[in-house]
Amino acid sequence: MEAVLWYVMTGTRGGENRVRILRAIDERPRNANKLAEELDLDYKTVRHHLDVLMENDIVENSGDDYGAVYLPTEQARDHWDTVEQIIEQVD
Repeated sequence: MEAVLWYVMTGTRGGENRVRILRAIDERPRNANKLAEELDLDYKTVRHHLDVLMENDIVENSGDDYGAVYLPTEQARDHWDTVEQIIEQVD
């Protein structure tokens, strides 16, 4: 999981936005629309990054598709020290 976190958050285009999204949902789970508003990103961009994070088992959603609230997975929580290292490096 650590290698996946590093790759998804630092080794690919858009990693910085994925870090911002993950940090935001760690503070408070939100839906894609709220994330787009609060991070000043296009809704489709946020959806794309959420899809990448979900495909890599870093975030999960609860609720229906449009109003789904996103939060970190247990697997991501188990490796939160790595997430914090990545956040420090990206900031």
